[in-house]
Amino acid sequence: QLQAFGGGLVQAGGSLRLSCAASGRFFSSSAMGWFRQAPGKEREFVAAISRSGGSTGHADSVKGRFTLSRDNAKNTVYLQMNSLKPEDTAVYYCAAAATTRDVYYTSSAVMDYWGKGTQVTVSS
Repeated sequence: QLQAFGGGLVQAGGSLRLSCAASGRFFSSSAMGWFRQAPGKEREFVAAISRSGGSTGHADSVKGRFTLSRDNAKNTVYLQMNSLKPEDTAVYYCAAAATTRDVYYTSSAVMDYWGKGTQVTVSS
């Protein structure tokens, strides 16, 4: 139900935009989030957004560089990643949490659905 796009190889300082698409009714009732997992490390929170898109949260490590947004008309969330660093290298996962509240979630434990990851590699 979730499809992620946009990963790839980029040089440090460059930009990438990840997209995650979901089915219509499911998307509109879900808070969305991105998590990432680097080799040998645990999955970590990157960014999250509420159902309406009115509230967002970003991990301290990406604040000021990454921006999460959503287009409910297109059933898609976008993670704009600028000023990429080698430590941003990871597999990025899109996730959704069904909710009746207009809030976002930063814990992977509450996410109900996960997409297949997309690899982001930042070379130094």
